[in-house]
Amino acid sequence: MQFTIEIAGPQHEAYAEAICHLIAESAKARGTGIAERQPAYIREKMRHGKAVIALQDETLAGFCYIESWSHGRYVANSGLIVAPEFRQHGLAKSIKKKAFELSRDLYPEARLFGITTSLPVMRINSELGYKPVTFSELTQDEEFWKGCRSCPNYDILERNNRRMCLCTAMMAPSKVEEMQFDLSHLVVNSIW
Repeated sequence: MQFTIEIAGPQHEAYAEAICHLIAESAKARGTGIAERQPAYIREKMRHGKAVIALQDETLAGFCYIESWSHGRYVANSGLIVAPEFRQHGLAKSIKKKAFELSRDLYPEARLFGITTSLPVMRINSELGYKPVTFSELTQDEEFWKGCRSCPNYDILERNNRRMCLCTAMMAPSKVEEMQFDLSHLVVNSIW
């Protein structure tokens, strides 16, 4: 299958309701939480170039958006969704990779993080350079944690003072940190 995967813009706003429906249906089918969003919120992400959309011709195939926290020090790729009829084609991985690159371009000094119960998402994150971390390493921004309220496991998170839940927390270094590591590694190797 051929897909167009691009940064979403105002021209894609008509897909907002369908995206919200896909997110809600996926959460219901999995029995886990994906933060519920309203179409107006999705449209706002599109208008500001903070989302990635996948289309097959004119049909919505998948979506992911970017959120920043703690004054841009942390960034999450959220709402990764693929329509059921387009699953098993590597589309989630392609969307996530595009969102990861966009996040690093928009916020080069921010650490990228996510929390998920999805094994496929954990695998994709690992391939992109994310490592498992404790919840204490994530943003402490109250707005981020409000997004967890729609999850059926929210009581577990709250009961544990946001230190643990059924989700796995993962984080990738910022683009700047990775460049600094690459430079220091290059210097060390050139000495030898």
